[in-house]
Amino acid sequence: MAEVTLREVTRETVRAICRLEVGPGQERFVAPNSVSIAEAYFQPRAWFRAICADDEPVGFVMLYEDEEKGEYYLWRLMIAAGHQRRGYGEQTLGLVVERLRSRPGARELLTSCVPAEGGPRPFYERLGFVPTGDVEEGEEVLRLSLD
Repeated sequence: MAEVTLREVTRETVRAICRLEVGPGQERFVAPNSVSIAEAYFQPRAWFRAICADDEPVGFVMLYEDEEKGEYYLWRLMIAAGHQRRGYGEQTLGLVVERLRSRPGARELLTSCVPAEGGPRPFYERLGFVPTGDVEEGEEVLRLSLD
């Protein structure tokens, strides 16, 4: 299995990251990486990285981190078509959790997903996320305890 790392998106890598796409029919579950990167530049609490398997870009992850409030949110997670079902998403979440356990006040990681057939909810639940019962902008909110 390839080693998964989270790397800064740089001037040299941004185009390759923006070219990554999810599989057909998955577009409604995650925004394009170009949109995510643009949003991150206007949100000072955004933290984002390219997901690489060995040296190959295979996806993108973005968090919202509010250290003052101890709020952490998995804003985006995408693994490109052709790289899915290889454990890269699970390894990425492991790296994210490792990072968050060192952040001030981090007790939980929240995320949300579109409640639809083919969506990522089963993936998140398999990794320990549980539904909170909340819905934000039509998406179900899930929680992962970091304790």
